[in-house]
Amino acid sequence: MENIAVLALALALDMALGEPPNRFHPVAWLGKLISLEDRVAPRAGSRRQLAYGLAVVVVDVLLFALPAYYLMRYLGSLSPVTYALVGTLLLKVSFSARFLTGSAARIRNLLEADRLGEARFSLRSLVSRDTSALDKPGMVSATIESVAENMCDSFVAPIFYFIIFGLPGALAYRAVNTLDAMIGYHGEYEYLGKAAARLDDALNYVPARTTALLIVVAAFVVRRGSNALRILRRDHGQTESPNAGWPMSAMAGGLGVQLEKVGFYRLGDEEAKLAPRHIGASIRFMYLTVFLWLAISLTVVLVRYAYFS
Repeated sequence: MENIAVLALALALDMALGEPPNRFHPVAWLGKLISLEDRVAPRAGSRRQLAYGLAVVVVDVLLFALPAYYLMRYLGSLSPVTYALVGTLLLKVSFSARFLTGSAARIRNLLEADRLGEARFSLRSLVSRDTSALDKPGMVSATIESVAENMCDSFVAPIFYFIIFGLPGALAYRAVNTLDAMIGYHGEYEYLGKAAARLDDALNYVPARTTALLIVVAAFVVRRGSNALRILRRDHGQTESPNAGWPMSAMAGGLGVQLEKVGFYRLGDEEAKLAPRHIGASIRFMYLTVFLWLAISLTVVLVRYAYFS
């Protein structure tokens, strides 16, 4: 029963306060550790890089998740209230719904005010691509793509692993996702991040498809569900990532727009020209998705408690 309270309170805490300052944020601490590990990583030899990268993944995931396992096990035997309060704080750091919607809303407001330079700068916190040459429709597309993809990374997936493995599962997922974001890139040192990238792909396989289906259900609320499902079926495989195309194509169909990363993919049909208002619509889709996923998650946890406690 404590996990029901932990899940509900963690979401309420996220919506009320958002992200804690970096000096108090365990994910920021992990990021500093990964940066240090990257600086001392081998710069030659694919096998050495691959072995080092795999060791980094194993060590960092254990450092992030194992203490939480033993702490929550101890608190569970000590006090249900303490367990719920500490669990709420720790689960909260594994997801960030408010940060995502707040960042997207800020970019929408900047674009509506034609403050394009500021919008390009703000967009760098959401996407890895070069934003310096993006025009207004390009920035709208990149923002919506980020909202759709990060619905999975920043909310659905952490809760998915919390349901299955408890708090250590959510934190382990966040560690892998952070490793992938920081070192799981192509280029001269791609073997360094290959283990993180492949593990992140595997962990997101089910959550990404779940997120896409949740977006389709949300689209039915605004009478665009059939189009979201059609575009999802047609375009989900266009991205290099085996997972990102699922929520992004569903979002494109739900909004009736075409999302494009020039030279890489084009998702959806251009029923309407991209405009800042579509970012607002994508945020509403996210809130509907969050509500649906929270309802499903709480139901699963409650059923598990009723039948297996």
